[in-house]
Amino acid sequence: MSRIAAVAPVLPPFVYTQGEITNALAPLISSAPARRAVLERMHAASGIGTRHTALPIERYRDLGTFRESNDIFIRVATDLAEEALRSALHSAGLEAPDVDFVMFTSVTGIAAPSIDALLVSRLGLRPDVKRMPSFGLGCVAGASGLARVNDYLAGHPTEVGVLLSVELCSLTLQRDDETIANFVATGLFGDGAAAVVLVGDQRPEPGIRIVDTRSSFYPDTTDVIGWHVGGTGFEIVLTAGVADVIERHFPAEVAAFLADHDLQVSDVGAWVAHPGGPRVLEAFAHSLDLSEELFRTSWAILDRVGNLSSAAVLHVLADMREQPAGSTGLLFALGPGVSAEFVLLEWP
Repeated sequence: MSRIAAVAPVLPPFVYTQGEITNALAPLISSAPARRAVLERMHAASGIGTRHTALPIERYRDLGTFRESNDIFIRVATDLAEEALRSALHSAGLEAPDVDFVMFTSVTGIAAPSIDALLVSRLGLRPDVKRMPSFGLGCVAGASGLARVNDYLAGHPTEVGVLLSVELCSLTLQRDDETIANFVATGLFGDGAAAVVLVGDQRPEPGIRIVDTRSSFYPDTTDVIGWHVGGTGFEIVLTAGVADVIERHFPAEVAAFLADHDLQVSDVGAWVAHPGGPRVLEAFAHSLDLSEELFRTSWAILDRVGNLSSAAVLHVLADMREQPAGSTGLLFALGPGVSAEFVLLEWP
């Protein structure tokens, strides 16, 4: 199986406290004092201290059409993806021409040519590099992206694969949307990117070993997480049912996956959990009968940058990449569907 040779998390330069973001966005979302009070309470209860944004916070007052927002997405996403990939390749001791396969994922903007295509000339990737842009997986794409690059490298064990994730959630801001889902989203999601370099098992580069992966799609949950795409862009679909899905499915799912490798929950030393929000992290711990302390890195990422959608679990992985030799880890995330992805890790 493949190895994770490097992880490079990247954030935009503009960073604000949660209170500063709330004060800036609240007037754009509601003019009713009672509704704004609800929004402010929900933002304050998010477990988030600071978040990064693609633009200076005052720019969001004048952000116009979906086309304008998406043009900004393309520009900023390309810059962040370039920074992340350069950093990851440097950490792995590799160069752009060494890359054989690139998977790019985002659910907060669209581009054709895709962002990965725009990077070919900027980074000096080979003209024959294989590319796979992905849209629609949402928060699960950090985990599923690792799994799919791993799948590729299983058949190409002498090659180098890269996962690129860029999410600019702030650019999906919906004005005058007084739904609870929008209140939650504007207080939860942040902007960020990450690049992961993976190598096939016949390569010399050291790294965290991907032992196995597992995908799950839970029926009758398609209305729990997602987007409605309208004239103003991406309108969030987000319900309290996410935690219910975790409670209902995760205990048996995780136990069965680990049992395939003669492991139990108690054998996992590193829990690399997607920091989807306080209720999500609490549901992970409760459903698996684990102490929330085991998810402290995920809680710390949530506090520091918010939920970065697909990039979030990769930021957690970056902070947890140093583990005792022989440690077993489980990386996992949820996304629209509801779908889940599990990646079993082993530290050399």
